[in-house]
Amino acid sequence: MSRDRMLERAMQMRPWDVIVVGGGCTGIATALDAAGRGYRTLLVERRDFTGGTSSRSTKLIHGGVRYLRQGRVQMVYRALRERHRLWRNAPHLVDSLPLVVPAYRWWERPYYGVGLMVYDALAGRRGLGRSRVVGRRECRRRVSTLERHGLRGGVLYHDGQFDDSRLGWTLLRTAANFGAVVVNYTAAVALRASRGRIRGVRLRDRVGGNEWVALGAVVINATGPSADAIRGLDDARDGSGVVLSRGAHIVVSSAFLPGDTAVLVPSTDDGRVLFAIPWHGHVLIGTTDVPVAEPASEPAPAAAELDYLIDHASRYLTRPLARSDVLSAWAGLRSLAAVDAGTGDTATLSRDHAVSVSRRGLVTVVGGKWTTCRKVGQDAVDVAAEVAGLSPAPPVTARLRVHGYSRRKAVRVPWRAYGSEAGAVRALEAADDSLATLMHPSLPYRLSQAAWAARHEMAVRVEDVLARRTRTLFLNARAAVAAAPEVARVMAVELGHGESWVENEVRSFRALAERYDPAR
Repeated sequence: MSRDRMLERAMQMRPWDVIVVGGGCTGIATALDAAGRGYRTLLVERRDFTGGTSSRSTKLIHGGVRYLRQGRVQMVYRALRERHRLWRNAPHLVDSLPLVVPAYRWWERPYYGVGLMVYDALAGRRGLGRSRVVGRRECRRRVSTLERHGLRGGVLYHDGQFDDSRLGWTLLRTAANFGAVVVNYTAAVALRASRGRIRGVRLRDRVGGNEWVALGAVVINATGPSADAIRGLDDARDGSGVVLSRGAHIVVSSAFLPGDTAVLVPSTDDGRVLFAIPWHGHVLIGTTDVPVAEPASEPAPAAAELDYLIDHASRYLTRPLARSDVLSAWAGLRSLAAVDAGTGDTATLSRDHAVSVSRRGLVTVVGGKWTTCRKVGQDAVDVAAEVAGLSPAPPVTARLRVHGYSRRKAVRVPWRAYGSEAGAVRALEAADDSLATLMHPSLPYRLSQAAWAARHEMAVRVEDVLARRTRTLFLNARAAVAAAPEVARVMAVELGHGESWVENEVRSFRALAERYDPAR
């Protein structure tokens, strides 16, 4: 996929059936659903695809164990059904992950055991593995670094794990296979109305600077934390429809949690859930849940959030964490439907979604998560098709094998994420053996992946490659800075840029990476 060709098609003066604004998980899933039904679909994203919240998840495809405690059984049931669909439709991107819930008080094993048996029952035949109560020895066998003092055993259960940005890109490719036009670095600067109805969007190419109007039967606002800003372009009198919450994560060495089993602490001091998850040869620890007043393009965890994660993870691991052990720290903004608000405690708000229609026909979708994005997109298109009077067409995504579908388990995780295209990426190295070089000695990514991203995955900036086409920045901020110059040079060759572009990109990326470095 070439951004230049996609941009050329996007600027053609033809009416679209559906225009989707927002290239996070919700917007991507919405565009895929619309294109799969045969609607002429345009998707635009003002930054890079999954450049916001959708690249900063906890990397789990899950039903939401903690919502059972809140009595939201139907929501958990729906999420578990969607979990199975993703696992079935994208087996090269979604794995079954074993998790241990440790018990340190006498009542915790039976209490958590019953809850997770209910979780299994809701999943039914769609389960990823049966949960069971386990003893102290089994817990320690699964997680050798689990704190021993007071350990009474625990519960073992299974959920799904994935790479959020890689899944996002794969769904984009699938949408493009259905004829959707998708363009990153393209901002919606105004809405176009005709006869009292929203009938298009004024767009600006943030790379080349051109502006044009894309006309469509319906516009869907799927911009997550920025949803209220797009609604304001329609009607400045509209109140807030979004409640924002920040979730922070840290990444540390696999020495803190060796093996392939994650740890879930279902209730910390303030009632939040804590995860420690093996991910790409590292350990991901999260998350926090802090109310936020305004959206930010690059949210960063507060010092108190880092201390919270370090302190609570240290309580459950034999090797205590220190700030110096953190390789990367980052945060994302969750957009929650304001209809659920009331207490001001975002930890109690539903991650379910809501679709609304303005007086002039702007469709806005808020809420949801990666696990349920397929259903969120389907619901948004159902409403949009009715608003626009489009010919009825059934959704096709429930049983759709996504682009690159492959059941083959590649030895190295980064190659598995490319599915059936893995061989094509490796073939670049045969043509130029310098591309076989690792981006950084401590990470598994190669320069061939940077070349492939610039050539075939619409990567425009060094950040796109190091943060999302590979996960270098999220795994190790300092390693990402070290890799940036060579990645920039590879991209410059592919994109036809000169040395000044390389210098500017490296400088810009270093400034960004400082926000991910806990030693900053």
